[in-house]
Amino acid sequence: MIAVNYGKDWIKKTTEVLSASDIDAYLKKEYSVSLKPNLVSPKTSDNGSTTHIEVLEGIIIFLKDRGIQKINIIENSAMGYNTKEAFKVCGYEELRKKYGVPLVDLNDDKFITLKSSGFEIQISETAFKTDFLINVPVLKAHSQTRLTCCMKNLKGCMPKNEMRRFHTLGLDKPIAALNALLKTGYCVVDGICGDLSFEEGGNPVEANRVIAGRNPVLVDSFCARLIGYDPDEIKYLSLGKEMMLGEYFSDKTKIIELNANEKPLFYAKSDRIAEKYKKFINDDQACSVCYAALIFALHRNGGKKPDDKKICIGQGFKNKSGEGLGIGNCAKGFKTYVKGCPPKAVDILSFLK
Repeated sequence: MIAVNYGKDWIKKTTEVLSASDIDAYLKKEYSVSLKPNLVSPKTSDNGSTTHIEVLEGIIIFLKDRGIQKINIIENSAMGYNTKEAFKVCGYEELRKKYGVPLVDLNDDKFITLKSSGFEIQISETAFKTDFLINVPVLKAHSQTRLTCCMKNLKGCMPKNEMRRFHTLGLDKPIAALNALLKTGYCVVDGICGDLSFEEGGNPVEANRVIAGRNPVLVDSFCARLIGYDPDEIKYLSLGKEMMLGEYFSDKTKIIELNANEKPLFYAKSDRIAEKYKKFINDDQACSVCYAALIFALHRNGGKKPDDKKICIGQGFKNKSGEGLGIGNCAKGFKTYVKGCPPKAVDILSFLK
């Protein structure tokens, strides 16, 4: 089943949607519960990239009302960003003080190595050993995988070097493999104002909805349709289904809608900006943050670039040389490259201009 609630009182909407869901069938009072938001970078949630603290607060209130006391918030921000800074900028320190809920920077955690679908994957010990993991992603677009929501949000339960390695492996298969290892207890999706162009925000689209459901494949397939994608267009989703990690949302899925009178009159769809500019790019194992910065810069520059050569980006260009434009320190062997790991979009834009 999937429950959806609409409206602007986000704390209340979160507690309501959880009360209407079937989460109580899986929770136990003695459980340790870890909440995993999406704090990709230190940017406030109105930017469209990070999970609203109000959603986390609603979950905490819901859990405490059921006598659950062992609650923490866990995260490891994207490459190039500091999780502790993200906790502070995004307002999570307020939750820690108000509810006594620890903030755990998983970059400092111990990691265990597990095998799944031919991959050896490092996973946070804290995330793996928690009794009940509540996945709290933002519903938004992604420059490489089109959608980032529940399944992809689990990447934040790995060390930074493993996040980087996932890009050398092609992202989709290891994301599915990760979800086979790290079991989600429940999903609570922040669908308040996610960016439907870039995972790092800047173009928030107001929708004011909170979505809850147990299975990540089911919830992600529902969310994919909300922003204009067929689930099969999201490769890690189709792989998850093939691996029998869950089924897609269908007419047979039970759905509960609360406060439908506050439902948006229309659903905004992803503008698929990243797909428009793929023809300009030679991507070889690029990290998401680096790739998104390039897409954003190209978009801001109207799709214009210096010459007819493809722009080279990714870890596959380490120790290689070239005559065209390289992006990031991995392409420092190129005659011309934009420095940074990751480079800033403003620096790429400045060069393009």
